[in-house]
Amino acid sequence: MSRFNLSEWSLKHQSLVLYLLIVLMIAGFFAYTKLGRAEDPDFTFKIMVMRVYWPGATAHEVEQQVTDRLEKKLQEVPWLDFVRSYSKPGEALIFVILRDYTPPKQVPEVWYQVRKKIGDIRDNLPKGVRGPYFNDEFGDTYGNIYAFTADGFTHAELRDYVEQARQDVLSVPGVGKAELLGVQPEKVYIEVSHKKLASLGIDPMLIAATLEKQNTLSPAGSIETDSDRINLRVSGDFESVESIRDIGLRANGRLLRLGDIARVYRGYADPPSPKVRFMGQEAIALGVSMEKGGNVMDLGAGLDSALTRIQARLPVGIEVHRVSDQPGVVKRSINEFMKSLLEAVAIVLAVSFLSLGFRTGLVVALTIPLTLAITFLLMKAFGINLQRISLGALIIALGLMVDDAIIAVEMMAVKMEQGWERTKAASFTYTSTAFPMLTGTLITAAGFLPVGFAKSAAGEYTFSIFAVVGIALIVSWIVAVVFTPYLGYKLLPDYKAHPTHGHDVYQKPFYVRFRKLVSWCVDRRKTVIVATLAIFVLALFGFRFVEQQFFPSSNRPELLVDLWLPEGASLKATEEEVKKLEKHLAGDKNIVNFVSYVGNGSPRFYLPLDQQMAHANFAQFVVMTQDKDVREVVRTRLLQLFQTDFQSLRGRVSRLENGPPVGFPVQFRVLGPDPAVLRTISAEVATVMRTNPHAKDVHADWNEMVKVVKLDVDQDKARALGISSQELSNFLNSILSGYSVTYYRERDQLIEVLARAEAVERLNPAALKDINIYTHDGRHVPLAQIAHISYEFEEGIIWRRDRVRVISVRADVVGNAQAPAVTKEIEPKLASIRSKLPPGYSLETGGTVEESGKAEASIKAVVPMMLLTVMTLLMIQLKSFRRMILVLLTAPLGLIGVALALLVFQLPFGFVANLGFIALGGMIMRNSVILVDQIDQDIHAGHPPREAIIESAVRRFRPIMLTAAAAILAMIPLTFSTFWGPMAAAIMGGLFVATMLTLLFVPALYAVWFKVQRVS
Repeated sequence: MSRFNLSEWSLKHQSLVLYLLIVLMIAGFFAYTKLGRAEDPDFTFKIMVMRVYWPGATAHEVEQQVTDRLEKKLQEVPWLDFVRSYSKPGEALIFVILRDYTPPKQVPEVWYQVRKKIGDIRDNLPKGVRGPYFNDEFGDTYGNIYAFTADGFTHAELRDYVEQARQDVLSVPGVGKAELLGVQPEKVYIEVSHKKLASLGIDPMLIAATLEKQNTLSPAGSIETDSDRINLRVSGDFESVESIRDIGLRANGRLLRLGDIARVYRGYADPPSPKVRFMGQEAIALGVSMEKGGNVMDLGAGLDSALTRIQARLPVGIEVHRVSDQPGVVKRSINEFMKSLLEAVAIVLAVSFLSLGFRTGLVVALTIPLTLAITFLLMKAFGINLQRISLGALIIALGLMVDDAIIAVEMMAVKMEQGWERTKAASFTYTSTAFPMLTGTLITAAGFLPVGFAKSAAGEYTFSIFAVVGIALIVSWIVAVVFTPYLGYKLLPDYKAHPTHGHDVYQKPFYVRFRKLVSWCVDRRKTVIVATLAIFVLALFGFRFVEQQFFPSSNRPELLVDLWLPEGASLKATEEEVKKLEKHLAGDKNIVNFVSYVGNGSPRFYLPLDQQMAHANFAQFVVMTQDKDVREVVRTRLLQLFQTDFQSLRGRVSRLENGPPVGFPVQFRVLGPDPAVLRTISAEVATVMRTNPHAKDVHADWNEMVKVVKLDVDQDKARALGISSQELSNFLNSILSGYSVTYYRERDQLIEVLARAEAVERLNPAALKDINIYTHDGRHVPLAQIAHISYEFEEGIIWRRDRVRVISVRADVVGNAQAPAVTKEIEPKLASIRSKLPPGYSLETGGTVEESGKAEASIKAVVPMMLLTVMTLLMIQLKSFRRMILVLLTAPLGLIGVALALLVFQLPFGFVANLGFIALGGMIMRNSVILVDQIDQDIHAGHPPREAIIESAVRRFRPIMLTAAAAILAMIPLTFSTFWGPMAAAIMGGLFVATMLTLLFVPALYAVWFKVQRVS
């Protein structure tokens, strides 16, 4: 009983096959139009941020009493990798970071556990602690950001218009979130001279008590009648700032109007909240994020329509500026990739037509859109969007998806050239090549298994390489055995008109010369094997000179410019430096626009952004340049500018990253208990790092002490006057920072009312000693009488990692130097520091090397599964341990071409290139298994072993070379990509060399392996 033959079936049901072909093409086209579009693939941010406040506490007190207690509890959280935190005077920020291999579906449950566990110990925190406040949406991307600027309008009026715009934007389909950025909270200030209060004998807290009692909203009850319930409303709440000025204060038998003894006015937060500035103007930004699974192109169209409506409604003087436009970026990116995809299609078609002839090449050409259509259909079914990774994967797959079609149609054409009837030729193609092709296809797909199952952030980011290539390869086999025979039956020429019977087709001059070459390799098999091994060892040695990389920088035109002032600098000082840099950027024709975030980092407008948290001494610019090439010109100018004009701060100019965010590429962590010792060790590490010519801007992430005024209270005098340290602190806080009295209610706004001293009294440190302190007996005494004032320094910030204090020494790299290479150069020089570390101290490597190591480890963990899958497929196909091992031995041969290509083109070997190198083994074994299977078929057919080896190599030459040429040449468009270039070069070089060796080395190895006799 004969086996079921799919190719024979397709020719018996030609109408059904044609119907399926047409339907699948149309369905695939519509699936393509409905596929989601995005810049980057979705990957789960496994980071939660917690913020907690303890006003009045030092950094040490916050660390020991708050941060440590929270971190201790957080260590019980499942899937926890490590906890990273900083403690500052009055506040702490904690990053809860999960392991890379945490299942994405488990992350929400983990965040619930964090909240629950922290809630269990909330009552154990010191009195006065506010929070913790949780942010588990740290990875949300605000792909669209608009800056609103105003001329002739107050900040509050501008905020109202932006709030209206936000409501419009939230109604756009696909919008997940819309937030206002850079809003300055309104305040009502009551500023009064403490000297005036002392002269009038007024208790400062009397003002607060009077305002609070009048403005409190309390129920006055209701009256129930037989028919109605009538509520009572008592007047007294503030209707305007003027009504606050008119409040009467009774003190020492007199009635005083608040406005007569204090300045009451409406203003904004002072010191200010983090600000947003656009092109040198204060602005309010509106950040818009897309809902999960949305289509960024549809979102962009909806936002454009909403923006048109918003602009039409805005008054003259208020303008809207596009800061970040992710739909535009994605549209350009997809257009570029589709252009590359079409170029790759054209290249593959050219290979097919030139090598197979017009009509045979046409059969292969028609399988490409069909395979792509079915692939798009399945991508839609599995929820795979078009984005950077999936589009690159499509181009990689393109060169592989025609392999089966080429093999099938080439075999069919050869048999027809030998005089076979069309149906018989198609059926024979299935019988002789379908299962070796399937095995080869599955082996090639298995080569991408480490990408698909790598449990890391980088693996999750690149998952769609495995998914798309796997889908495309399996679809290509189905197309090759079902649709290609039908197309070949209809389109291949009638070879009977040009009879070339028997094996005459392989007696052409080229094949005669190639047969002689293979015969020479088989007869001098040991020489060939030794030479191949020598070249392989040489490639291993040469690979040492290939630079390593994690992910390349993005080719987007934006630059990030960071400004770090000394620890303890005010936001006002930071803003002054921002304004100074804005003057240098203004008028630069290479810059489209720039936006600055003062006191905070940019919101995440780009998924892999290394987002910075709020610090008063920090500002970040996002500079939009004209294009990628101009970006480098602007970057060079800014780097020179920081060396000459901004000596009082630390500036950094960086490109956007690809892949999971790393931050500074070169990092070393010094861990231990004593900050003084940490500073000493970190200074030594920094000195070593500065000796490396490729490391620049070496610095520690915390090192500076901050100024503090210490009041040493004479407790005996204070008790005699009835003043406690707590009362003194509260009083000074109210005088200097302001005391929250009540809230003024205006429409939907709650505006805080703050009482504080006049500016001349609260902004001058020298005037502290003269502040009048109110006592319980109604007297006022100068602060200097009860406290000694001294000026000291204390820790401004304390970083920790897993409850251990840590200083990170960080650096950027010069020019095109690669961070792993720079780190490798520095590491040996740190051995002397490591050898003399005190007990309890350690020195760890971080940065790109650490993150790359995690990603590589996740890949290596899946390699055994890949090998088991490949070996199982080989055993099923070859049914021989010896043949399976023989095929496996050919997989590493790709290293020769990989090393050669990367060295010649001076390209780094990064994470993506490594994925290509691993997948390359599957491509090589695919060719090997087809050749070995052909040899076995010929031997079983009764041919002498030596003849079978040589003739199989001759007959398999054209399909193997054609499929390799298609795969290699289809990669050409990717070589121009910053992201995909190294991977494309690795596959092209590796596959070219390995294909040549497959046709020459495998016959020699087979002859040795099975002791085939030489010619007599």
